[in-house]
Amino acid sequence: MTMPIYAIGDIHGHLDKLEEVMARIVADGGPDAEVVFLGDLVDRGPDSKGVIEFVLNGLKQGRNWTVLTGNHDRMFRFFLEPSPRVDMRLRPDLYWLHERLGGRETLASYGLTFDAEARLSEIHAAARATVPDEHVTFLTQLPYTKLHGALLFVHAGIRPEVTLEDQLDDDLCWIKEDFLNYPHPHPWLVVHGHTPVLRPTHFGNHVNLDTGAGYGEAITAAVFENGRVWQLTAEGRQELIPE
Repeated sequence: MTMPIYAIGDIHGHLDKLEEVMARIVADGGPDAEVVFLGDLVDRGPDSKGVIEFVLNGLKQGRNWTVLTGNHDRMFRFFLEPSPRVDMRLRPDLYWLHERLGGRETLASYGLTFDAEARLSEIHAAARATVPDEHVTFLTQLPYTKLHGALLFVHAGIRPEVTLEDQLDDDLCWIKEDFLNYPHPHPWLVVHGHTPVLRPTHFGNHVNLDTGAGYGEAITAAVFENGRVWQLTAEGRQELIPE
């Protein structure tokens, strides 16, 4: 018998939904349950600041939580650097403050809004003056992976047939088709988010827990125990059978 480990898919600034799935985890595994957050704490939703504070408070209380870097967390961190960086995995017509990506909503959760005439330098200076140093440090220190026995937790996925030591950070928080379309077993069952699916799905070699919180849909929590996987629903565990 092994102790269960829990994972939470993309959150995207929805504190209320995070609190709901966390309550399900506590009901199933108790307050000391080991939990992995699969990244994308921020952007698009209304309370990215509240999500970060919720997670930080839990870590300060000694919760057994691991928080991974998502591509949106990284874009936020890049913007807050002294000289803001653009994530090179973005299309050239996109940037963190583009309406599609949700950076505006993240800054709004810190009380920062701006009009169409605002210059990037002004927004950047206001963000660096307003976002707490503790939040910036937290984002900077997030790992990209967590290996737990036969499970590998990561935000987006892995480059198939590449050792874990040789994986690129860009792939770990951005990869899609090359990972999702790979039909063969990996050295581990890869647990990830990043690519929205209609429901949490076990694909045999990977489990996708991103159920569209970035677009107003649900946050998913799952539990992994003795080689089996369950979604945590309002009614309790619901097993995910490999498709």
